[in-house]
This record gives sequence, structure tokens and C-alpha cells, in this order.
Amino acid sequence: MTAAPDTPATADTSASTGAVGIDALNVYCGLARISVADLFAGRGLDPARQQNIAMRERSVGLPCEDPVTNAVNAARPIVEQLTPDERASIELLVTSTESGVDYSKSVASYVHEHLGLSNRCRTVEVKQACYAATAAVQLAAGYVASGVSPGAKALVIATDVSLVDERAEYAEPAMGSGAAAVLVAADPRVLTLDLGAFGIHSYETLDSARPGPTFDVADADRSLFAYLDCLGNAFRDYAARVDGVDLATTFDLFAMHTPFAGMVRAAHRKLMREEAGLSGPAVDDDFHRRVAPALEYPSIVGNLCSGSVYLGLASLVDHAPEQVREGARVGLYSYGSGCSAEFYSGIVDERSVAAMAGMEIAASLAARVELDFATYVELSALNRECLVPHQDRDVDLDRCRPVLASYGRRREVLTFTGVKDYHRTYEWTATG
Repeated sequence: MTAAPDTPATADTSASTGAVGIDALNVYCGLARISVADLFAGRGLDPARQQNIAMRERSVGLPCEDPVTNAVNAARPIVEQLTPDERASIELLVTSTESGVDYSKSVASYVHEHLGLSNRCRTVEVKQACYAATAAVQLAAGYVASGVSPGAKALVIATDVSLVDERAEYAEPAMGSGAAAVLVAADPRVLTLDLGAFGIHSYETLDSARPGPTFDVADADRSLFAYLDCLGNAFRDYAARVDGVDLATTFDLFAMHTPFAGMVRAAHRKLMREEAGLSGPAVDDDFHRRVAPALEYPSIVGNLCSGSVYLGLASLVDHAPEQVREGARVGLYSYGSGCSAEFYSGIVDERSVAAMAGMEIAASLAARVELDFATYVELSALNRECLVPHQDRDVDLDRCRPVLASYGRRREVLTFTGVKDYHRTYEWTATG
């Protein structure tokens, strides 16, 4: 492994703080998918531009899936692996979402109920576009590291529903649907955070917004420039806080917020040129070695919003196991429109590979049912309706049953069944 920054300039990294980070990580990316080629053809988009977004497939939400079901289905495998005492030690549950189902009641309340967590648990929902989950992870890590409640754990779940349709044009093939669940604890197995090693950059801009429950608005050019601007400035802030950082040698791997895989490649090229002085083939070689493993899952799922960087982290552990087993420092970049961003880092090792293998993410993604374009259009429109407030409504599960039955793995998933006097209802449903 390359030389690591030994002592973050502004952090206490003494043994008294202990190791803190991500103890478990899982993603749920739905039961259905569509090929990007079919989506391009169905919308009449220029196929030559498919190469630019570097996407092969994307997940598709069903009418019986919403931010609550996505969150619960992502976190359940993590919670089920815990002993009763470990489950009771989850003192903080945070959901991050741009897809709230109510203007006051948080998604976290439903998630807490259906995961069967202890009543002795702080429960909260946060929003800061695609950055919110990272903010929650960092705050949770600080709580765990503080030692104010020995043995405490925190569960952070990033969960969203994609609302794009034909109005989004080339953004539509890049958007995913699903959730990423992160368990923050001491002596973590997946990622040990470099406590105090971070760089942040924020300012106000309107590059993306969701003014209503059924549509997004976005300024693609402004969003691209904000993402790139924040990446450079966040890394420079990291380098100012941490002694001896060299972009070319300090980090063995990278996982970045991935609106689409092609954007990450462009961001990596710009950062390497400006901060490491590399260009041409050297940048391409560096991309394939340190960045590409984190893009395998995003390229077949799409943008998971604040779960995106953690989908990338799962991808790099699963697709660069030999590098990870040797011990590797990962540079992570989280960006949220509006905007707020952070560059931070942590260590992965052989325990990371074993912990992620137990989640069987690749098998779950391969089991998704492939939809034709007409079915995709119909189900996506119904899925978008799941966020519209209603006093009473029923969800026609029969419309979802063909996908539930054809899903390639036998499992039980939480499904959205309707609303009774504004209270959302759910049930567990078998697949496969």
C-alpha cells in the first residue's frame, strides 16, 4: 500500500478515539431494470451519446416500491446479521432522501418500525440533495468516536425514487432507484474512516431541485460545473488539513458520487491534470486502476442520489478484491446539488472483502427482471405517483406480481400497499 497521511493536521487520531467507520454496507436497487440501449431507442435519443454516459442498464422502480421500501430492503440484511444486543445498540437512525412521502412525517419513522429497531433510538430524516448521507455518516462517526455512549451504533440509509421521464431527455437513462444502507460503528469491517481527514466546499446554486412530488428540474451545465468545481476545492481543502497528501500516490482507489459513469471519468481527468500534473495515457491508466472498479455497479444501476458514493464503495470492494485485501486507502467524494460537497478517506482491507461478499450484491443485481420499453414507461409512471399525497389509495399489487414472481432470487421484500387516512401501509411479499 502507498504511504498514508499519518496525522491529519486538525484531528486527534490517538488510540483513545479508536477506529470508527462503516461496519456494514448494503444496497437495494429494486427488482426491475431496463437496458440503456432500449431506453435510448424507445425515446428516440441519439445512440452515439450512450458512450458519453457510460451506462449499460438502470434500475426501475415498481408501483409497490417507494423510499420506505427501498430503505428497509437495503437495511434488513444488515440488521438481520446483528445479535439482539447489537441491534439494540443502534441508537441513531438517519434516512437521507429527496423523495419524502410527507411534508412533516419523516421516512425514518416508517423505516424504524419495519426494521424492528429499539424504541431507544434517535430517528431523523435529513435532506441536502445527494450529499446528505455523507453528512449523516460523518456526524454518526463523530458520535460513535466521542465515546459518550460506549458501544453505540448508527444506521444511515440513503433512499430515493427516480422521477425522470421523457422531459429529462439524456438524464433519464442515467437515473436509478433504490437505497444504500450504512452501519456506522467502532472497529468497522468495511471502511475505517481517517478521522479528521476531510475537505469540504459549499455554496448556494440552483443546479437541481424538486419543487413538487412528481417532477425534477435541472440545469445540466450548471450541475456539471458545480460538481467539478466542488471536487477540486474539496480536495484542496483536504490537502490543506492533512500533511503530506499526494493525489497520485496517497490514495489506492477512489469512489465518487456518480450521476453517470461518464461524468466521473471527466472529473477524474480534470482533477489529475490540475492536482497531479498528469495527462494523456497516464490519466487513462490511472482511471482504469483506481476509479473504474467503483463504476461497475453504478453503470448498471444509475444514480442513487445520496446513496451513489456508497454504491461506488460497494462496487470497488467487490471488483478490486486483490487491491483491497492488501490494504488500500480510498479517496471518497460526495456532492449534492444546491450545493455541498466533501472529499474524505478511509481504509479497506481483507475484512472489507469478506463483509461485502456476505451481502451478495452482484447476485441481487443480476436477478432483476429486464423490462421492455412499453412496460418500463407504464410502471415508471405508476411509481412516480407513489410520492403524491393522498388521503386514501390502494396500490394494485397484481400489476407488480409478474416482476415479483420473475425476480431471480427467493427473498421477502417490503412492498407499499396504499394509504389509509394519510397513513402509508406496507406488507412483506415473497419474490421468485
